[in-house]
Amino acid sequence: MAPVLELRHLRYLLAVAEHGNFTRAAEDLHISQPTLSQQVRQLERTLGVQLLDRTGRTVRLTDAGAAYAEHARRALRDLAAAERAVRDVQDLSSGHLRLGVTPTFTAYLVGPLAVALHTRHPGIGLTLTEATQDRIEAALLADELDLGIAFAGPHPPGIAAAPLFTETLGLVTAAGEAPTAPGSASSPLPVRALADRELALLSGDFATRAHIDAYFAAHRVAPRITVEANSIQALTEIVRRGPLATVLPDAITDDHPHLTPVPLDPPLPTRTVTLLHRQGAYHSAATRAFARLAHDLVRARGYTGAGAEAEAPAHDPKRSADEHRLA
Repeated sequence: MAPVLELRHLRYLLAVAEHGNFTRAAEDLHISQPTLSQQVRQLERTLGVQLLDRTGRTVRLTDAGAAYAEHARRALRDLAAAERAVRDVQDLSSGHLRLGVTPTFTAYLVGPLAVALHTRHPGIGLTLTEATQDRIEAALLADELDLGIAFAGPHPPGIAAAPLFTETLGLVTAAGEAPTAPGSASSPLPVRALADRELALLSGDFATRAHIDAYFAAHRVAPRITVEANSIQALTEIVRRGPLATVLPDAITDDHPHLTPVPLDPPLPTRTVTLLHRQGAYHSAATRAFARLAHDLVRARGYTGAGAEAEAPAHDPKRSADEHRLA
């Protein structure tokens, strides 16, 4: 009788491919190295093709192995989603949400959202991951996250975005340090007045920094970037205690008692904040509840341009549209 293909064979193959080594893969899987080798050989015999190149110092997938591994990852991902669907509790007495956010949102949005989720649905657990937008998108595609909060823009195939609200940014100084336009303390500050002004800005790994740099480049202004920080908290502390200015989302400035917004002419371009999800993914009751809560919260806090309710891709065409709402 031919060997029967089991899920463990897929997991074993992917572990060896990830580690490039049978010994380390066996340790990760908590099985013996001979058992792992035997199981992978069994998979190769069942398929009738060599999946791993064992001739080098590092074990690598063959061309056939790479093609098979891609489908194996997808099968395991879909199986995990199916298991979550079976466990999904529609009355929201329990459940879990895996949320990814870009770093800026941890400064003003994540806290209120987490509190609101716990208050409204105390049985739902939350796992929060802060990452760059490209990593959030990759994690969504790999079914490692349920939702992401990031910005509108080009997204990789398989990622869908539902608008949440419009974020505005502005120049910020410490209280009493705000520069004024020549001849008027109330007029917006011309952007050219920032030429050679010392600024403290977010570092280049923030999407916000690219947005700021593009604005200055469009107006041919080159401020002096004296401080770069990869932490919003560090940046606000630096600015509120000295003469440096920065650029932050208005929502952060509005909540900070020691920061003063300085209107610019022209203002920085707005950008659309979105809820990201994987197209075709199963959306649990917890995921749908969080999306509705997010829309409710941004409206209650007065964030402009809050997105209209959006439909999640249907996982099962027989289920009602209401069961698939992301908002």
